[in-house]
Amino acid sequence: MNLSRKWLNDFVDVCEVDNKAYCDRMTDTGSKVEGFTVLGSDIENVVVGKITKISKHENSDHLQICMLDVGEENEIQIVTGAQNVFEGAYVPVAKAPAKLPGGIVIKAGKLRGVESNGMLCSIGELNLTTHDMPMAIEDGIFILNDVEGAVLTLGMDIKEALMLGDDVVEFEITPNRPDCLSVIGLARESSASFAKPLSIKKPKVCEADDKDSIDNYLKVDIASPLCKRYTARVVKNIKIEPSPLWLRMRLRASGVRPINNIVDITNYVMLEYGQPMHAFDYKCLDGSHIIVREAEEGEQFKSLDDIDHTLASGMLVISDEKKAVALAGVMGGANSEITDETKTVVFESASFDGTSVRVTSRALGMRTESSGRFEKGIDSEITIPAIERACELVELLSAGDVVKGMIDVYPNPKKQHIIKLEAERINAFLGTKIERAEMESILKSLCFEIKGDEIYVPSYREDVLCMQDIAEEIARIYGYNEIETTNVVASLTQGERTPHQKYDNCVRDTLCAMGLYEINTFSFISPKYYDKICMPKDDPRRNSVVIKNPLGEDTSVMRTTSLPSVLEVLNKNHNLKNEEAAIFEVSTIYIPNEDKTKLPREPKQVVIGMYGKCDFYDMKGVIEGLFGATGIKNYQIKAKRDNPSFHPGRCAELYINDTYLGVFGEIHPLAMANYSFTKRVYAAELDFEAMFENRIEEASYKALPKFPALTRDFSFVCEEALEVGTIEAVMKKAGGNLLEAIKLFDIYRGAQVGEGKKSVSFSVSLRASDRTLNDQEADNAVKKILKNLERELGITLRQ
Repeated sequence: MNLSRKWLNDFVDVCEVDNKAYCDRMTDTGSKVEGFTVLGSDIENVVVGKITKISKHENSDHLQICMLDVGEENEIQIVTGAQNVFEGAYVPVAKAPAKLPGGIVIKAGKLRGVESNGMLCSIGELNLTTHDMPMAIEDGIFILNDVEGAVLTLGMDIKEALMLGDDVVEFEITPNRPDCLSVIGLARESSASFAKPLSIKKPKVCEADDKDSIDNYLKVDIASPLCKRYTARVVKNIKIEPSPLWLRMRLRASGVRPINNIVDITNYVMLEYGQPMHAFDYKCLDGSHIIVREAEEGEQFKSLDDIDHTLASGMLVISDEKKAVALAGVMGGANSEITDETKTVVFESASFDGTSVRVTSRALGMRTESSGRFEKGIDSEITIPAIERACELVELLSAGDVVKGMIDVYPNPKKQHIIKLEAERINAFLGTKIERAEMESILKSLCFEIKGDEIYVPSYREDVLCMQDIAEEIARIYGYNEIETTNVVASLTQGERTPHQKYDNCVRDTLCAMGLYEINTFSFISPKYYDKICMPKDDPRRNSVVIKNPLGEDTSVMRTTSLPSVLEVLNKNHNLKNEEAAIFEVSTIYIPNEDKTKLPREPKQVVIGMYGKCDFYDMKGVIEGLFGATGIKNYQIKAKRDNPSFHPGRCAELYINDTYLGVFGEIHPLAMANYSFTKRVYAAELDFEAMFENRIEEASYKALPKFPALTRDFSFVCEEALEVGTIEAVMKKAGGNLLEAIKLFDIYRGAQVGEGKKSVSFSVSLRASDRTLNDQEADNAVKKILKNLERELGITLRQ
């Protein structure tokens, strides 16, 4: 929002405050200033002059010598090539030395031997256009005689004569303060910030002195709840002409291009009140009937910028009985545009749903000053003051006659919001000691009305809803810098991670400590990932959550396993010629719920991957180290030969009793070929939730043994398919409390043990915690172990 300080002074007198002080104070009180510009500062020593005599240049056919009266004792001589000058013309004179926009410096000199002490200026050289000065020509000297409203005193600074000088402050208005997208809104803020009286005059409209009435012209119906209020007035006997100088210069200072008096009035009111307005050519309204409705699907509409649009259902339009004549809150239609032949206009001042306006403007690519304001929310209570101000300006500019009467359709009037004034609570909230009287004074300066203990919030302050909002209003005007620093007084609780979070951190820290690198991959994957790990077509894990609007096939489903994602990272490292890699991810997978109305389950996995200087037993060692550090005890490792993603002879599953913990092993050769690996790759998929549920939370201390252990070595012959872990489980169960440790130290295969057989050798340690075992006790324990092995597994000692 660009604010003209000259315009601002119509409502609050802050003339004596310089630009920097004004900007600093407004920023301190919540109206953030981006910067300010002094208009006309690039024009120096350019004054109003009158041509008293013109003579031909002796040495040129096109140059002329002009004598000019610039209000000084002596006239000055300037040589010009312009042909539109004449004696008696008032012109802008750049007296040497002078400065013009663009860094141009004018110096005295000679043209074809004749002295010239400056330059006569065109509108372009003053950084003006024909929109700013419609009576001027582009390719000649700017003749000031035709500038209506200009005070032409010889020698007067041209900035003063043409009202070019102004200080413009640029504000960054936050979305919660749409009321500040107006001169009056910022005037209210300025009044409160500088404790200056605010003067906002109620518009006065003198209607035409005849029996004509708006009822003879117009009828308005609202057919959609997206229109909160619609106010209309009619002006007849319109005279389309340029706006006066003061109005054009105010629009120019605000960054709006002047067009003609009627259009300029609507723009002027929008800037002054913050209420976007529109003017229709009355003769273009079929049936003299305005209907605010939602567009039909595929309805065609041509906007004022001569662009055709195809509308969608739900877009709000202003229409007559046959066609749409405007997009509500966005732009008018070419079929009702104000032209030089317009004689009667309908002024519209309405309140539309901000969300609807935003959706329409974005869908059609039509971002306008009007739509930007409606998007943030327009106070429906200002439609009448705004339209009255427009009609007042019509009379002030002698642009037409205001027809008696007004149409105001307001189905659901806004109710005023009331908040209780709680001075003690506000002070406790802010940590201040502001007197109640001062609070009331601040609120009244912001145009809040106070009756007893009740605060009546202005209709345009929809951001003020509760005591905390009132406290903010008081604090920002009182001054944040005036609030004394105090210690926080509150009962604080110590934050703590949940057990689940602690366990997650323990898993990550342990794997990092073992030299693995943590990765993070996307939860969105391609369905082809399942093919790359050789997942069967009927595997239930292929039932994934499908993304409705994916960026592409590569991110079209939510993963049900993280193994492909980890293998992709390993493959990238392999392709980059990294000799070895060891990585892990604690990832989330997404399992669809059978009830499609509910969200999917989101369990976690710990997925580990490595290649290079490692083998199956290195992966096993990583898992054993992880389980040891995270409280997983008494787990079993069982061979797994039918997992399609893993090598059938180098894969194992992990269990605690009957609870599945995960799988690890070497990646299947077919899967490795899908990723183009040239080295063996090892991976593990662990169920994080199962690990968490089966952890031992409290570590127990076990004292160092005081008594010696007895060791016995055994060699057994068994079937090749029998797992060592199964043998160890039977031995542990039979050995009881005396069995301290079992260590496998040899596996032998050969002719001596027979085909399909293997010899496994164990070292067993026996120890009692309260005494030294004798040979008889040790022998009895060994006999029990051997007996159970023979009974349960059918294996005996090797002979």
